[in-house]
Amino acid sequence: MTSLDETCRSRLDLRLAREQADSRLPSLVAGIVRDGELSWSGSAGTVGGRAPNADTQYRIGSITKTFVAVTVLRLRDEGRVDLDDRVEDHVPGTPVGRATVAQLLSHASGLQAETDGPWWERSPGGPWSELAGSMTPSWSRDRPGRRFHYSNVGYAVLGELVARHRAAPWHEAVRRELLEPLGMRRTTTRPQTPHAAGLAVHPWADVVLPEPEHDAGAMAPAGQLWSTVGDLARWTGFLSGDGAHVLAADTLAEMRRPLVVEDTPGDPWTGGYGLGLQVWNLDGRRSYGHSGSMPGFLAVLRVDAECADAAIVAANSTTGLSAAFPTDLLDLVAEHAPRQPAVWQPAAVEADLLALTGAWFWGPTPVAVHAGADGGLELRDLGRRARTSRFRPAGDGTWTGSDGYYAGETLRVVRRAGGEVSHLDVASFVLTRTPYDPLADVPGGVDQGGWRA
Repeated sequence: MTSLDETCRSRLDLRLAREQADSRLPSLVAGIVRDGELSWSGSAGTVGGRAPNADTQYRIGSITKTFVAVTVLRLRDEGRVDLDDRVEDHVPGTPVGRATVAQLLSHASGLQAETDGPWWERSPGGPWSELAGSMTPSWSRDRPGRRFHYSNVGYAVLGELVARHRAAPWHEAVRRELLEPLGMRRTTTRPQTPHAAGLAVHPWADVVLPEPEHDAGAMAPAGQLWSTVGDLARWTGFLSGDGAHVLAADTLAEMRRPLVVEDTPGDPWTGGYGLGLQVWNLDGRRSYGHSGSMPGFLAVLRVDAECADAAIVAANSTTGLSAAFPTDLLDLVAEHAPRQPAVWQPAAVEADLLALTGAWFWGPTPVAVHAGADGGLELRDLGRRARTSRFRPAGDGTWTGSDGYYAGETLRVVRRAGGEVSHLDVASFVLTRTPYDPLADVPGGVDQGGWRA
């Protein structure tokens, strides 16, 4: 365990104790993950008369969806599924058959949120055939892709998609492909000792009521799993990039990219959804992960997108956990255990690449080109609100944008007959060494009278 200093740990312990007491949670466990390792964990309250710890199971609710999503993306990377495939191509007969796999993953399929039957989270579930038989065209609430609409039913469909491609239940595929390789031995579909019991806390009295626990059947991919702080620390490390043997780093980055936002009229958006991951943007601070709730349980996994520090929280109460608690834990770590900046050191840059660095101009707008030791280039703003992007070498003498306005676009060097550089062409835009260089092939030409008063 990578330890935090005593001051930081004591502040975390205090914040956790206050959360458990103020929110009236029967028990609360939390952890901080740094550099892929559990660097602090704490608890308050009791489970079976004892303090819980990082090995105590809690139901993690919709965090289950992140495991289903990764399994679907493994199928995509294997070429078995395309994100643009219609659901009908893999699970025929659903009301959202024309929606795509990506739209299901990002809750943009238009499928209704819950089943038509009894409250599925508190009722034993049946097989897929029973769920599919209950679906009607009315379950499609909106045109696919029109907007974000959270759908637990959508993840039941994805669980069936996994089962059909793996010829095994979704949870067996998750166990074989994710849990075992990552060493997550305490993540299961049903509780295993030691585990917390799900409870509801009375709103006006300090008494509790046991909540039911069951197998949700075909709806299980939406929220069935139980896990521990220790296991979720491994999962967090994987989601932040430490698990290329399970899923490619580029695919993990794709999961974290927002595709839809939760747009409430009158409010600026602060949350959205990628491919199976929630994404948040709070005052310019970005994070990703997932929250989870089932009757008797609440859980949150949140990763700071910049530094990859993560907070894990679980409680055995139907309601009560404050929304700010995971962020408060990350704030305390940032304040009392700030990360040291990486040491700068010189790097080898090829001469041809070095010759491209410095100031360039998009028309009259200055930009700076920086070169990296990996052969990449970066367009940086020089205070005039220029378009910026990073570019990776394509292997044919050009570069491909990896982010920003020019993501996926091509940057190439255009040379004159004598071999000297004329300009840079970025997605048809011309960058010259001087503003509107008259010697470069600027589309539309450059006025022969030149610059004037």
